[in-house]
Amino acid sequence: MIAVERDGGVATVTIDRQEVLNALDPPTLTELRDRLAELAADGGTRAVVLTGAGDRAFVAGADIKAMSAMDIGQAQAWGALGHETASLLETMPKPTIAAVNGFALGGGCELALACDVRYASSAAKLGQPEVSIGIIPGWGGTQRLPRVVGIGRAKELIMTGRLVDAEEALRIGLVNAVFAPQELLQKTLELAADLAAKSPLVLAAAKQAMNRTLYGDLSAEAEAFAGLFGSDDQREGMAAFTEKRVPRFTGS
Repeated sequence: MIAVERDGGVATVTIDRQEVLNALDPPTLTELRDRLAELAADGGTRAVVLTGAGDRAFVAGADIKAMSAMDIGQAQAWGALGHETASLLETMPKPTIAAVNGFALGGGCELALACDVRYASSAAKLGQPEVSIGIIPGWGGTQRLPRVVGIGRAKELIMTGRLVDAEEALRIGLVNAVFAPQELLQKTLELAADLAAKSPLVLAAAKQAMNRTLYGDLSAEAEAFAGLFGSDDQREGMAAFTEKRVPRFTGS
């Protein structure tokens, strides 16, 4: 379920699947994309805040049970949907702010990376752990994470799957600021209201100008992500995750 609340020019988009730590399955991600597309085209919306329901997770990633059943073609469509959603956050002509209130893993971290600004709870944990289930980031993480934290740190985080806490995320530039959990949304909304009061023409121009220097080859990532869905290691990695055991990768 995706909830959209408006307060003046600020729209707050909340992903609510708390029973699975707000993990994204195809219907939820489709609804998120559609709501973001509406906000992108809405002249009355001046700033967009993205967050997760509850205090445990922003988005704990894509729903691995749903991904486990995908073949290569379905994975290509899934990756394309994730790219489309992230691209809306990155390119819509208004500021987007992630309020990272807990786990932001895999696709959740990628959606946060696509936002213009990331504020985090002191209890947040972020990362790209896809390697542990036999795939790579598929929604832009291989391109956006290096831009934000540098190529060396990005390679380490993606290739190990290691998670970072809020303090480390702030130190390496993965988030812009860290607040106590009870203050996070208030601080994020204060920033959003400040941005909403500025000229939308100026902010759109500034965002577009900065984005021109950032675009990488997302198509190569999408192809590699989907191609891994034909591997034994992908099947083993996702099976091990759902069965709560250590995967046994063979390189095939």
